Amino acid sequence: MNEERHDEERRPLVEDYLGTRARVYGTERAILVGVDLQGHNARLLVELESLADTAGIPTLATVVQNRFRPDGATFIGKGKTEEVRAAAEELGADVVIFNNDLSPGQGRNLEEALGRKVIDRTQLILDIFAQRAATKEAKLQVELAQLRYLLPRLRGWGEALTHAGAGIGTRGPGETKLEIDRNKVTRRIHAIEKRLRAASEERAVRRKLRGKSDLPQVALVGYTNSGKSTLLNQLAGADAFVEDKLFATLDTLVRRGPVAAGRDVLFIDTVGFIRDLPHQLVPAFAATLEAARYADLVLHVVDVASPSAAGDCRAVEETLEKEVFSKGEERPPILNVLNKIDVAAEFATLGFQGVAISAREGSHLDALRERVASLVYSGDRELVLLVPHVALRSLPFLRAKDRVEVLDYVSDGARVRGRFSNEEVAAVQAVGGEITSAPSASEEA
Repeated sequence: MNEERHDEERRPLVEDYLGTRARVYGTERAILVGVDLQGHNARLLVELESLADTAGIPTLATVVQNRFRPDGATFIGKGKTEEVRAAAEELGADVVIFNNDLSPGQGRNLEEALGRKVIDRTQLILDIFAQRAATKEAKLQVELAQLRYLLPRLRGWGEALTHAGAGIGTRGPGETKLEIDRNKVTRRIHAIEKRLRAASEERAVRRKLRGKSDLPQVALVGYTNSGKSTLLNQLAGADAFVEDKLFATLDTLVRRGPVAAGRDVLFIDTVGFIRDLPHQLVPAFAATLEAARYADLVLHVVDVASPSAAGDCRAVEETLEKEVFSKGEERPPILNVLNKIDVAAEFATLGFQGVAISAREGSHLDALRERVASLVYSGDRELVLLVPHVALRSLPFLRAKDRVEVLDYVSDGARVRGRFSNEEVAAVQAVGGEITSAPSASEEA
């Protein structure tokens, strides 16, 4: 019995009669289809074509239909379905990719009518994530999203699925292949959920350890391909993977970098957001969402060179509002970083507010660092402290020559000048030191 069950676990899942519907492959060529329910979206399939390119699928043609509402059976209606079928046959397309989410019934009807594989936008994004996930946790999150998406789409091809209470002799060995597959998927989902709960606990531990480092955490968020990884490399001398494609980075990366004299922060790179983020993928963004939620500052990187910059910006803001921050919860400040000004000279006309930079050229980064320092180290004060000799050796921040100046030595210790946080002042006072002077009100003004 155990051997039979083991063999069953290794048997491929029944998705449908084609057997490979959930994936796209580099040898396939696609026709892209979109339904414009608003009737005025000229760039409807631009992002879908970029997604297909990221998945390694060349686009042969695009088809856009204007409708008030989707067709219940095929989403695009009988006439447009026939048009797509003729184009697919003429061009030799292997797969038809829809920019809209299809119900299981619509997907099945379209495959039967078109005679070739049909996938929707969510499946395409899931496939890209499956190709690019690098860490064990990311791979598990993507697999979980795929299985949850697959489960309601499993369908048999012959015997009807048996139901509890259908009569004596209809259970046990009488289970259909489809029901066995459903059980396999469900067991796998439960196993992955258990492992991901453990991973979440590990992230919480790592987050606490980062908190003990006393370094502020700055999360970089933004629309996919907005330049976050390039900016991280510039700010922290990191080696984040950079590619001019959507979802080039899927795994959270933490690097230390300076923002002012003697002042460092932890920069946290995150996976890019996307418009109409498929709900099944929200758990796959867990590390990214947590990084933004618990950060001391969020840098929203905006690609001002993109024709859809305003919409991309709204998509990020909506994702943060819906998926990251809880109502009534204290939120970190958000600073817009207007990236790619080297190729978008007219960005100012878009009405964005923030720090304008070019991550690729490395321009205006000092202004960005200064702004970050002013936000995360806002409690720093310019002071002169009398520090006992022993404290000069025991308190590391007093040995930072780029931020602390020794004015003179006295019998009780040394007088030093610099910008200090309340915590640092308290540390000096704890070993017998004291504040000897501070800027006057006129000097602070």
